[in-house]
Amino acid sequence: MAPALNFPPELLLQAQGIRVAFFDVDGVLTDGGLYFSESGETIKRFNTLDGHGLKLLQRAGITPAVITGRDSKPLRLRLAALGITHVHYGTEDKRPAAHATLQALGLDWAQAAAMGDDWPDLPVMTRCAFACAPPNAQAEVVATAHHVTRLCGGEGAVRELCDLLLVASGRYAQLLEESLR
Repeated sequence: MAPALNFPPELLLQAQGIRVAFFDVDGVLTDGGLYFSESGETIKRFNTLDGHGLKLLQRAGITPAVITGRDSKPLRLRLAALGITHVHYGTEDKRPAAHATLQALGLDWAQAAAMGDDWPDLPVMTRCAFACAPPNAQAEVVATAHHVTRLCGGEGAVRELCDLLLVASGRYAQLLEESLR
């Protein structure tokens, strides 16, 4: 089966060599809405396409890392289920958290991508080799991004970035073929 995805060559060149991808949560992995139960517990909705994309990144040797200003039990459960171990919860200043992750992995900013949707994500996005935003991100974030996804946060935007990184790494077709066996 031939891959149906088609990204512009200049975009793929810019995304080559990425070894770690930083993701925000609210507005990126979720739709950005905050849902509260009657007892005040936060409820999150995650897209399964995004989750599978994050797993595929791991299989391709690209480390997904999450840096979020919030912390919740549903978020911790979801990230644990996806096997994501590089996570910073309750982090308002995201640049030092990303830097610490890069050091732990022995990588630098030139090997990093980031996806965010609001100002707290900009210090990481502007340092990474490849920055991405969903189309419903804040205007300055959209203007900073090298790529703006077709889909909104929580609706498959993360999967689109994962697929782009997989194609740029040369692993997409192989992973697709393996899934057909």
